[in-house]
Parts: sequence; C-alpha cells; structure tokens
Amino acid sequence: MDNQVHNQIVSFIWGIADDCLRDVYVRGKYRDVILPMTVIRRLDAMLEETKSPVLAMKKQLDAAKIDNQWPALCNAAGQAFCNASPFLLKDLTSRAKAQTLKADFIAYLDGFSPNVQVILDKFKFRNQIDTMVDADILGAVIEKFTSSDINLSPNPIYKDDAKTILKHPGLDNHGMGTIFEELIRKFNEENNEEAGEHWTPRDVVELMADLVFVPIADKIKDASYSCYDGACGTGGMLTVAQDRLLTLAKRRGKEVAIHLFGQEINPETYAICKADMLLKGDGEEAEHIMYGSTLSDDQHASRQFDFMLSNPPYGKSWKTDAEKMGGKKEILDTRFNTYLEGGEIMPMIPRTSDGQLLFLLNNVSKMKKDTELGSRIAEVHNGSSIFTGDAGSGESNARRYLIENDLVEAIIALPENMFYNTGIGTFIWILSNKKEERRKGKIQLIDATAMKSPLRKNMGKKNCEFTPELRKEIVRIFMEMEESEVSMIFNNEEFAYWSITVERPLRLRVYLDREIPADIFKKADELAAIRKALASVSVGTPTDDWTAFAKETKLKATQLKKIRPFITEKDPTAKPIHGEADTELRDTEIVPFLYEGGIDAFMEHEVLTYAPDAWIDTKKTTVGYEISFSKYFYKPTPVRDMKSILAGLEALEKSSDGILSEIMGGLLNEY
Repeated sequence: MDNQVHNQIVSFIWGIADDCLRDVYVRGKYRDVILPMTVIRRLDAMLEETKSPVLAMKKQLDAAKIDNQWPALCNAAGQAFCNASPFLLKDLTSRAKAQTLKADFIAYLDGFSPNVQVILDKFKFRNQIDTMVDADILGAVIEKFTSSDINLSPNPIYKDDAKTILKHPGLDNHGMGTIFEELIRKFNEENNEEAGEHWTPRDVVELMADLVFVPIADKIKDASYSCYDGACGTGGMLTVAQDRLLTLAKRRGKEVAIHLFGQEINPETYAICKADMLLKGDGEEAEHIMYGSTLSDDQHASRQFDFMLSNPPYGKSWKTDAEKMGGKKEILDTRFNTYLEGGEIMPMIPRTSDGQLLFLLNNVSKMKKDTELGSRIAEVHNGSSIFTGDAGSGESNARRYLIENDLVEAIIALPENMFYNTGIGTFIWILSNKKEERRKGKIQLIDATAMKSPLRKNMGKKNCEFTPELRKEIVRIFMEMEESEVSMIFNNEEFAYWSITVERPLRLRVYLDREIPADIFKKADELAAIRKALASVSVGTPTDDWTAFAKETKLKATQLKKIRPFITEKDPTAKPIHGEADTELRDTEIVPFLYEGGIDAFMEHEVLTYAPDAWIDTKKTTVGYEISFSKYFYKPTPVRDMKSILAGLEALEKSSDGILSEIMGGLLNEY
C-alpha cells in the first residue's frame, strides 16, 4: 500500500476523534469508540457486495427453521464472518431521530456473527452507544466512517461511472491490518502507561523475530508452522513473526503457512488482537486467539508450537492466579514443577509478586521434541528473572531447570528506556531444544546496552530504538557466536553454585552462682531438687565444658534445657558442645560449581583456615543458578592519578589569570 494513502486514512480516522468526540470523551477514551468503529466499518465494507445473498440465505434458513445459521450465512458472505441484519452501516445515516438510529444501530450490531460479537463485547462497545446518543454524535460518527472521503473497502472507488478515474484505491487485508496497528500505536502513545503493558516497541519485536527465525532460515521447508504468544496483547509479535517467516521462506523459494495462536487476559487488547486477525482476512487465526489467564486457565494446554515469542508482564502480581490454582504451596501444574534425578519434586514457582518466569516455563512446556527444528523461543524479561531468588527458591529452580536441560542459547541485555512505560533494563531470552552442536552446553551473553539510536521525540519513557543496522549487528554477533567486549560465551556450569550452611559449635561457660527463676517450673520441689543437683556437682568439674557438667548433674535433658539459659553464657574459649551449633555463628557460603575441588576444597581453603571447628550441615546444601551481567561486563571508571589532577588544577588556575590565588590569598590574610 502506498504510504501516502496509508497516512491519509490514518489521519482521517484520527481526525474523527477530534471532530466528533472531543467534547464528549477525554482524550484517553477516544479509542473506546474509534477502534471498534474502525473494525465495524471494515467488516461492513467487506460485506457490502454479498449483502443480498446473505439476506436471501437467511430467508431460506428461517423458512426451514434451521437454528445454527452462521456457517451457511458466512459461506454466503464469502468471509469468516457475516452480518444478518437488514442494514448496511451506510443505511443508518438517513435516520433523523436519535432513538430510531439507536434502535437500528443496535439491531445492526446484533446481526454480526458470534466471532464479531466476542470482539464487540470485549471492547464493551455497546456501553458507548447511550453516551453517543445522549451527546447526539452517533450519527456524525457513522457518517464520518461511511464518508466518500475514505475507503476502508477492499474494492477501489472511482470518480466516474466508466471507472477510469481512480478516487480511492482498494484496501487489501494487509493494508487494513497495518492501518489498524498504526491506530493502536497512536492511541498507545496517547496513553503511555497502558501502552507499556500491552504494546512492545516494534524495533524490539523485529529483533526478537530475527533471533528466532534467522538461525534456522536455511532449514525452512515447504510446510506449515505454528507460532504462539501466551501474553499476546494486541497481537503485534504474532503478526511480525508471521511476516518475518514468510519473507525468509519466500527468499529461499519455499512455500510455507504459519498458524498463529495466542492468549490474552485484558479484554480490550484481546478484542484488538482478534479484530486485527479478522481485518487481515485471517479468520481461522482469529479463532486461535483465546481469552483468559495463561497461568491459571491455559487454553492451549494440549498444543505444542514451533516458535514462541512473548513479552509477559513483569513485576506484576499473579496472586489471583495462584489462588485459582489452589494456593501457591498447592500448585501441582506440571508446567511449573519438575523432578530431580532422585525423584524429588522441584517446584519452580516464584514469589507471587512477579510471575514472568511462569510464562517462560509455560512456553517451554509447549516445545516440540520430535521435529528437526524443535522449538525456538524469544521472550523479554526484566533483570529479576536472571538473578532474583536464592538457591532453592522458585526463581532459582526455574533457571536451574532451563540451564540443566540446556535450553538457553543466549540472553541479550537491552538498553534502558527501550519501552514506553519503564526505564529499567530488560533482557531477551533465546531458547531452543535443538541447539546447534557448537552451542550445546553453552550460553552466550550479549551486552547490547550501548547499542541504541536516540529518538528525536520521546515516546513515554522510550527515548531510544534499534535501527535496522543495529538489529543486524546484534544478530550477526549472535549468529557468529562472537567473543568480544560485548559478547561472552560460557559453559552452563558457570552459572551454577552450591549454597552451603557452615556451622560453628556452641561453646558455653557455666556460672553456678546465678539465680534460676522459680516460675520456669510448675512445682516448687522440682526447683529445689535442681538446686540440690547443681550444688552436688564435684568441685573439679570444669565450668567451660557443658557436656561434662551436664553429665555430672545427673539431671534430665528437659530440666537441663530449661535451666541452661540462666546459668550459662557463650564463651569462645569454652569447649565445643558436640553436635550443637551456635546459631549466631551460622553462615551461608556460595560455592561455584567451577571451584576447583568443589565444596571440600572450598571448606579447606576458605573456611577451615579461619575457623578450624566449622562443619557443613549437608542437609541444607542446595543448588542455585544465577546470571549476573554486571559480573562479566562491568567496566570500572578509571581513577585519575594525582599528577593529572594537579596538572588540571594548575591549568585551571592559569586560565583564570590568578583569580584563584587572589581568593586564597585574601582568605589567608583574613585569618
């Protein structure tokens, strides 16, 4: 489609909001009318030529008293949708009375097939009808959308009956989809907070698509492929992925089909995504977009996919989902739990304040294992996914599962301020279950934080972008597995560690002269018996050896436990109590998997040298995984040496023509 025509249509539709809605809706609410009306008008325009056959078919079906009429009516319409009302949208412009217009418009909306009704319901568009009728703008909005100054029909419009002078070219499905996406983008820019939740910048999406498809481009066959997004928002990732695969296949002379699947929890963005599919003519794909929470209500549970791209919500509570799944501690979903070699269950459930890793695990559960390509995943996360959580936590266990199963190809650090509603650093995870031989057992880290181009005008928090050249360079670094200042390759074990609990023995000194409170015993004679037992302890019994002292008293263990806090104090010079640790001296140590000699060598070199009496509580030893970009890519700011500092001061003093000396001299004279 010609860019000029594209821009004219977008500007015209955008102008409808300013012309008709300005005094009725606040600017952030224009989308509540404009987006559904754009969908309605496009569908209406596509159904104009077949309106008569549809009405004739409906008459036949009504006469035959057939209940489920939609398949036959859609077939008569030649589309994946239809409208069985007696109206076209342009028929309603002649309604003079507001109430007649309202009734007919509602009847017109009710005439759409169920797949369109779902979209209208999720848009909550019927809620806007009374507002527009009361403000007397419904007719004006309809007239604008059916105006001869705009053509949302797939058929061209001519200025003359002979059809020799073109007024407006026809708008194909791809062109309509592009216009609709542009409207979404513009509305999202108007409301930047919301945009960040449902809209991933196109430059980031295109980079993700390249990282998913380019590595396997030469392996594409004449076949059907599937692509999935479990947090699909308005569907931008799915459509970009579709375009990228089709383009790569065409360049290689391959005929491919790609089927899109998604799920979205926000009703309006779900409606936008489903509408976008219909507007592009992808009626079957629209049926694959499901509504609801991917975490607690996975509606693609039985499917596996070739490619998966997603930007799940991060830093967002999933407590409601956890409750729906029986409570965090009771979640048995196999997507989020796995088993260790010994059969012990390993839960991978993160804290309820942030569920982004669950979306990644959901994708992993849908990977194909019996195909040549397997599955490839690209997913955007913030830094929490790579380092939050101690060993044994849900987050660490999730990383352990991904890395020990050798699924992670690369993690790419993006520049700050790449997204509309957040300035924090973000990362793209690239996963595959059919790694190339050279990547097996390895993870590539790419620091692309400095690879950015400034925007001329900020879009919310977004102040930079990836140009095509920058995206190409990042993909090159990835494809060549280049090692440099911005790209490092490590064995999987680099990110693994043991968390060990180091104990020190409890050492107590006994003080027999200290008072034992009477109220710790229920019976007075018990206290008397204890005092008698303490008094009978042999004079030579050491007070720096609790074990020997306790044995000498001949008291029961329960009695000793009660009185010990009152007659002892910790003393580092006392003898250790065998098998009893001093909780105040307890320490946790991190031992990298790659530490030469493992835990035993670490203890010998790093602990026993300073605390010879220390030991490890092996029952508490856990395995953890963490990825720290700052550890590998941190560049300290060089400190200026004294000579350069003095030289700078001298140069500054000379440039000020001695003013500094005068000031300092004046201060000295003053004192």
